[in-house]
Order: sequence, then C-alpha cells, then structure tokens
Amino acid sequence: MSSQRIPGWINYAVVPLANILMAFFVSALVFVYVGVDPIDAAKVMWEGAFGYSEGWGYTLYYATGFIFTGLAVSIAFHCQLFNIGGEGQAYFAGLGVALVSLYLGDVLPFWLMMPLLIIAAGLFGAGWAFIPAYLQAKRGSHIVITTIMFNFIAASIMAYFLVEVLKPPMSMAPESAVFPVSSWIPKMHDFLGAFGYEMTATPLNLTFIFGLICAVLVWFFLWNTRWGYEIRAQGFNPSAAKYAGIDPIKITLLTMAVSGMLAGFFALNTLSGDMHQLKLNYVAGFGFTGIAVSLMGRNHPVGIVLASILFGFLYQGGAELAFEFPGIDSKIIVVLQGLIILFSGALEYMFKPSIEKLYLKATGWRADKEEAQNA
Repeated sequence: MSSQRIPGWINYAVVPLANILMAFFVSALVFVYVGVDPIDAAKVMWEGAFGYSEGWGYTLYYATGFIFTGLAVSIAFHCQLFNIGGEGQAYFAGLGVALVSLYLGDVLPFWLMMPLLIIAAGLFGAGWAFIPAYLQAKRGSHIVITTIMFNFIAASIMAYFLVEVLKPPMSMAPESAVFPVSSWIPKMHDFLGAFGYEMTATPLNLTFIFGLICAVLVWFFLWNTRWGYEIRAQGFNPSAAKYAGIDPIKITLLTMAVSGMLAGFFALNTLSGDMHQLKLNYVAGFGFTGIAVSLMGRNHPVGIVLASILFGFLYQGGAELAFEFPGIDSKIIVVLQGLIILFSGALEYMFKPSIEKLYLKATGWRADKEEAQNA
C-alpha cells in the first residue's frame, strides 16, 4: 500500500480519532463494571467541563498547563530526545518565578513584572534542562535517565528553599509568602469583564492566551526556521544530519533548552495566575501527563492544543463525575487517562492499516493498480 495515495489528514486526524473513540468505548465498559450508566457518566462529564462558564474556565485552566508541558515534550521528540524531565523543569521554574515576584514585586509595576516573570520561568526551566542535555551531548549519558533523576533533584532543592529560605517567619507550612499583586497575571473573568462579558470566577487566566501564542511560535520555529529544520533533520536521520554539517551537540543543547523553557512556562499559569505563592508539589503530575498530550497530538502544536483541551476535559469532567456519583472514586480519571495513553501511544497504529484500506476502497484506488502504473 503506497502512502502517496493516503492524505496527511488520515494519519493526523482520523487515526487519532479512532484511537480516542476506542479508548472511550473501553472506558464505557469500565463504567458498566462499576455499576454506572456510561451515557449518564458522559453527560455529567460533558456538562461539568463545557456546560457552563465555570466548567469552561477550569477546563481551559488545566489545558493551559498541558499545552506548555506537551509542547516541551514535542520539541524534544522532533530531535529524537525523550524528555522525561518536564515535571522537574516546570517545578524548578517556579523557583525563578517566586524569587522575581517576592524580591521585585513590591518595587516594579505590573507592566515590568510580566516580562521579567516570563524570562525567569523560561530561564530556570531551560537551565534545568540544559544540564541533562550537556551530559548526553558531551558525556554520553542517556537523556531519559538523567531527566528522570533531575526530577527528584529539583524536588529536593525546592523543598530546601521552601523550608529554609522562602518560608515566612513563624509559619509552619512549607510555602512561600503570597506574591505582591503586581506579579499576578490577570484572571480571564476580570479581563473579559472589562469588555462587558460576564464569566464566573475561575483560575483561568491570561496565560492561556500566552500558551496559544507559544503553540504558534513552536510551529513557526520547527517548520519555518533553520534551527527548526536542523532539529527535525537530527531527529529523522542523525547520520545524514551530521554529514550535512549539522552539529549534533549544538542541536541537542538547543533542543533541550527550548524544551525546558516551554515546560518552565507552566509556572506562570499555576503560580502567577492562580496560587500567587510557591508551594510544594504544585506541578501535580502535569509534566508527566504532557508526554501523553504530545503523543496524542502527534507532536504537532495544533494537535497538542486539542489534546490539552481533551485532558482538561478529563480533569474537570472527572471531578464533576466524582461529585455526582459518590460511589465513584475520583481516581477513576486516572483509568480514563491510562486508556487514552494506551490507545494513543502503545496501540497508536492498531487501526491505521484498516483505515487506509477503507480510504483507498472508498476513493476507488487499489494498491495493485497503482503499483502497475508505477512499474
């Protein structure tokens, strides 16, 4: 079967959709097993995530975090680097955001604080990713092992700073002081309210718009710049890329730095946009879930944005589901995520041959006729 007759939208849209539908079908069987009507469960999740403005707000708030961590993983994937350290990079970036907010928030106005916070989050995230990149590029250490280890190192460093440095006097909680107001990213309901649109108060903030801008910039960077071409060439064929004059050390360092920077932007959404203080474990697994988001989105910014909204739907809809059905453990959302990861990752190409054959049959093409014409 020739791929020349198979359009790109089959592999980038139809195949992932088939995988998601199969994951939802198996999820429905799980709900039947626990004694819940899957149709009722789907309605509750949909209404809870998209049925009213508050649900939308929480869904998009969660999706914002997934956009950053998903983009971070996708950049590394294009260079055939498996960055498992998004969790630690996002966590460590929170330290940069906290330091800038606490030490400059009372001095500088909002319009100066925002670019400084973006720079701090990006630099701390990129810096934490640069070390494993250097170890692989210069010392031959495997990027998967080092990034996993650096997640634990970041957690230890953050615990030290929150207990010994940033914790306010007389406080027993391992968290920093509340950031000055000038370092708060405006909430979306306040922003829309200024234009006369009423929205229920939610954690959703303007970082969501910044996340969409980052997705566009990642697309432009990968497919419209020389560096992006070198990253994709290195990932597609390292030997050919090196023969063409592409420095693998430079590309590895660049790719991981950009990946860590994107993961670091997660701190803007959670800390500057919602919590307004640094707390332990504030990343809450979003860095690891970003791997699934990137896989589902086929490492393309558009797909990652859509996959992020889907996972935001699962988070918010799952919370509503646990509220409406007290007998359901809230951890069932982890089961749903696992099924989606299973069918979008490990079983990614299970339906691809059948879908391609159906497409060729529907459009009147046959592989043998095509091969005869090309002979």
